[in-house]
Amino acid sequence: MSQSELRATAGLASVYGLRMFGLFIILPVFAFYAEHLPGGNNYTLVGIALGAYGLTQAILQIPMGWLSDRIGRKPVIYFGLILFAIGSLIAAMATDIYWVIFGRIIQGAGAISAAIMALAADLTREEHRTKAMATIGMTIGTVFALSLIVAPALNQWIGVPGIFAMTGLLALAAIFIVKNVIPDPQISRFHSDTEASTESFGSVLRNTQLLRLNYGIFALHATLMALWLIVPLTLREAGKPAEDHWQIYLPVLFFSMLLIIPAIIYGEKKAKLKQVFIAAIALLLCGQIALAMTVGSIWGTTLALLIFFVAFNLLEASLPSLISKIAPVGAKGTAIGVYSSTQFLGAFVGAAIGGYLMEHHGSLALYLFCSGLLAIWLTFACTMKAPAAVRSKMYHVDEIDIEKSQRLSLQLAALPGVREALVLGDERVAFLKVDMNGFDEEGVNKLLEVKEEEANGISQ
Repeated sequence: MSQSELRATAGLASVYGLRMFGLFIILPVFAFYAEHLPGGNNYTLVGIALGAYGLTQAILQIPMGWLSDRIGRKPVIYFGLILFAIGSLIAAMATDIYWVIFGRIIQGAGAISAAIMALAADLTREEHRTKAMATIGMTIGTVFALSLIVAPALNQWIGVPGIFAMTGLLALAAIFIVKNVIPDPQISRFHSDTEASTESFGSVLRNTQLLRLNYGIFALHATLMALWLIVPLTLREAGKPAEDHWQIYLPVLFFSMLLIIPAIIYGEKKAKLKQVFIAAIALLLCGQIALAMTVGSIWGTTLALLIFFVAFNLLEASLPSLISKIAPVGAKGTAIGVYSSTQFLGAFVGAAIGGYLMEHHGSLALYLFCSGLLAIWLTFACTMKAPAAVRSKMYHVDEIDIEKSQRLSLQLAALPGVREALVLGDERVAFLKVDMNGFDEEGVNKLLEVKEEEANGISQ
């Protein structure tokens, strides 16, 4: 990657991370704060406050990406970060649970994920774009782990209102990074691999394999958000002070990340992604049941959390890879957009329904609800087709008309190891799904070089 690409990738990853940190950091401590907040004795409202950001995020993420095509990436990102800062300030100054809910809704309205990914695509070449996207995506897991570890200490020092105010300041700091660190793109254009297209929605929404994965990310994040209503209280009731909860979260997250590495390598190298995927969902369900059965025991809850987060982190890492393998070639951006929106919707639904169940039926009902979501997911996963052992690759092409794009697509698809090929001349990119065992990359490069020479000859 060039220095400009590295700077763009690092800057966008930091902006994305700062914003997600602001959304995640209250999860381990909000249940304690709500106890002393007017209206906070109503668990339904507490759940809505916890997950409210997910609703507006789910609704606005794709439209904000489309808006960035019209008015520019950076203006949309500035606007989103300002909204997030305003929402954080409202939540920090909240005098009751209703104002916290309003603040969280405004936080979620600053839906800049799609605009950030589109800007990353503008600023990186095709051969390096996957690395840039992976770097930005990795910040989610990193800041999630960091937020769980530092939140208890921050809560003790500055309280939840102070945490909200801090996240608002971080959003303003992110504006400075966007303006002064991230380069301005020379050309902004639509990118099928990172942005949702209205033409692709039909094929994505009719794909039953993708629908299974979308339900999965919905259930995964619904379960995660519901648990933050009960797990911190469970640890406190078992005798662990709130300010010491990091002593549990830190080793749980560390060892869970360590334990998933062999499973990921095995699934990719041996083409056993479906088997690993199903095993992870079953393990997640076991962790959920273990959490329900170990209430009152610190060691039991810690072990149950380890089981849960081993499965959670494995699934969180596997799902985007599966989406990429299954999505129609050229519609990856749309598939990821729908997937991400479903993820945020799951966060809202899980927290809201989890709060309602705790309010009216107790914690056991919450655990049963989460277990039911995961049991349905396990059934869907068992009936899914094993994903093909393919990888997605992108190549730069010269701008060509539709007829030449279609002809080149057919020529690329006929090469050894190429499962699917789509050339989009207006985007100057060729998308391929390839079987790496028999893939003739040299043949692809030669064909594209010939076409580039032909195009140069015609232009001269």
